[in-house]
Amino acid sequence: MAHNQLPRQAGIRTSPRTVLGRLTTGASRAARITHTEHLPPRIGTHADWPRQIRPEVVDAVQAAGIERPWAHQARTAEHALRGESVVVATGTASGKSLAYLAPVLSALLDGSEAPSGRGTTALYLAPTKALAADQRRAVADLAAPLGTGIRAAVYDGDTPVEEREWVRQYANYVLTNPDMLHRGILPGHPRWSSFLRALRYVVIDECHTYRGVFGSHVAQVLRRLRRVCARYGSSPVFLLASATAADPAVAATRLTGLPVVEITDDSSPRGEVVFALWEPPLTELHGEQGAPIRRTATAESADLLTDLAVQGVRTVAFVRSRRGAELIALIAQERLAEVDRSLADRVAAYRGGYLPEERRALERALHSGDLLGLAATTALELGMDVAGLDAVVLAGYPGTRASLWQQAGRAGRAGQGALAILVARDDPLDTYLVHHPEALFRQPVESTVLDPDNPYVLAPHLCAAAAELPLTEADLELFGPATEELMPQLEQRRLLRRRATAWHWTRRERAADLTDIRGEGGRPVQIVEATTGRLLGTVDASAAHATVHEGAVHLHQGRSYLVKQLDLEDSVALVEEASPPYSTTARDTTAISILETTTEVPWGDARLCFGSVEVTNQVVSFLRRKLISGEVLGESRLDLPPRTLRTRAVWWTVTDDQLEDARVAPEALGGALHAAEHASIGMLPLFATCDRWDIGGVSIPLHPDTLLPTVFVYDGHPGGAGFAERAFHTAARWLTATREAIAACECESGCPSCIQSPKCGNGNDPLDKKAAIRLLTTLLTKAPPQPADT
Repeated sequence: MAHNQLPRQAGIRTSPRTVLGRLTTGASRAARITHTEHLPPRIGTHADWPRQIRPEVVDAVQAAGIERPWAHQARTAEHALRGESVVVATGTASGKSLAYLAPVLSALLDGSEAPSGRGTTALYLAPTKALAADQRRAVADLAAPLGTGIRAAVYDGDTPVEEREWVRQYANYVLTNPDMLHRGILPGHPRWSSFLRALRYVVIDECHTYRGVFGSHVAQVLRRLRRVCARYGSSPVFLLASATAADPAVAATRLTGLPVVEITDDSSPRGEVVFALWEPPLTELHGEQGAPIRRTATAESADLLTDLAVQGVRTVAFVRSRRGAELIALIAQERLAEVDRSLADRVAAYRGGYLPEERRALERALHSGDLLGLAATTALELGMDVAGLDAVVLAGYPGTRASLWQQAGRAGRAGQGALAILVARDDPLDTYLVHHPEALFRQPVESTVLDPDNPYVLAPHLCAAAAELPLTEADLELFGPATEELMPQLEQRRLLRRRATAWHWTRRERAADLTDIRGEGGRPVQIVEATTGRLLGTVDASAAHATVHEGAVHLHQGRSYLVKQLDLEDSVALVEEASPPYSTTARDTTAISILETTTEVPWGDARLCFGSVEVTNQVVSFLRRKLISGEVLGESRLDLPPRTLRTRAVWWTVTDDQLEDARVAPEALGGALHAAEHASIGMLPLFATCDRWDIGGVSIPLHPDTLLPTVFVYDGHPGGAGFAERAFHTAARWLTATREAIAACECESGCPSCIQSPKCGNGNDPLDKKAAIRLLTTLLTKAPPQPADT
């Protein structure tokens, strides 16, 4: 491609087909596209605002350039004004924010004219600080003509102490996150009494992100909010915004505990979308067990980001890991500098773990157009309302179809055309998807999975609720059917004490500090530069063993560091700047025992089970891999303590007769089970709203609890997250897709595209591809049929 620098500008409006054509110049590039989907433009359908929307609000919306609302915006506002909780689940850039802002701003204006008292209030919850800050800017712009009747303010961990009292006393639209609601607002509810007493609306933005353990925690936080509001005489209406999702009303009801109406007909216009599926080529290198290695999605995405930036195409590359985001930005900067040094500073990385001032600077640069390209984790997907992008590159399938469309929808705003490219990782699911486009483009998005009754989630919230207001018998129904069984256990552990008709919190420490609602298992580990003492960022406690162990390579703002020491007691990792020619990958060992079998069904002589298990995991070593090729350079041992997890799992067993039918000899059994386990973990995200890293697996030729060959797949969170249960209920379709993915792979004996796993603690040994296919075929011959929508 000819590299010509374009002037600094807020993106171009070249046809997405033309942009893709430039990217695929040459036979080798063109061969990497396995499928191109063309989504035609869509014409929008307008409606009128409900008459109850105040004329000042309608005037302000029109002054912002919106003459009339889309039909779905008007319908959402109608339900809100009638006092009905509602979820609007439409595509990215379909105007969901305005759908709830119009009734909220009207209510706040009505309240500001009250003769006495504080007036009506509203609460906005976002999954990230950055999104709340961005929404605050959007509200300020829209409400500017409305005068002092709208007093919007962000209240989160970055809010200066001197501002917090003003927010509590005077703000009528408070923007925060579930974490601050859990740890700050609810435990201190007496100081928020005037706000909570007048609370009319609770807005829950990006509600599809509240899934798994995090979603289960947020569901209980919202029940605590409803309980405290009732104490002050209010009963707020919940307004939820979601990316396109299956059964959004069901998920929203599970999240809030209230009946919720859904709005799913997207009546906004959309420009042409060109969506390309891109498979990196095989290299001449060979990895573990001699398997061929594909060029990494990281390297391919860095090339694409570079070429798009040179074309002047404003692009975000979404990357699954923090390290990947840093690496893509670093490679793109180096390659752009070879073209024109001034282009290199127009590409950057954006991820969680950055300090607040770093995040804000990047957000401003992207909004202004100073940045042409950004390599970002989902911290950006949920971070701000990015406008004017021309292209999105997805470095690997993001885990769910809902996230895929959410990320792809970041391009093509204001009705212009957009290009989206999914770059497949060397992974069973990614490989399956780029060769089965119908699984992406002809299937509905997934249902959101969360389990508020998880006892590991529910117990600390009952304690927090009792600390806020003593718990009575009448409160128990609000928190769900598992509450009655848990209360005696909490009394026995001397966390709660019953006095007369209520349970009270008994400890001196704050009950809200008992749990991290993001399920991250302890306080974050601080990453500190050893020579200067400078704080570079943080990493979740649950990920620390695998990511900031001694000898690990840590990337931050385009610079690489080596971890010199991990102090688990003080939660600090000391690092020094370095430039090693490799990345690091942790390896671990896992053992599993069955605590309780909840459900068991026969598959012929085989058994499919679901229940509770205990998993013991220990990070034992790490690999050093070449940056671009992924070739293994060496392995180093680690001495880290084991971690124990009680969770939920799905597992299946097979008998000797079935092994004989499948022609799986004893010497091939371990490899067959191991291969089936890896591939099934890789495929589960197609059937549950999980990520490969949310789940784990173990395969054992003779498990001591079942006394049979057994494959386990378990939730990677205490008490479970609902993913294993979903796997149990969709097992026939899930394992059929697993078998198809292995059989369809073009490799001879197994590779990362089918049965090898990037997180395997055994170095992907043993694995037997052909025996795994025969074993799964035999297992599935007696599987009971399942309806397609199970």
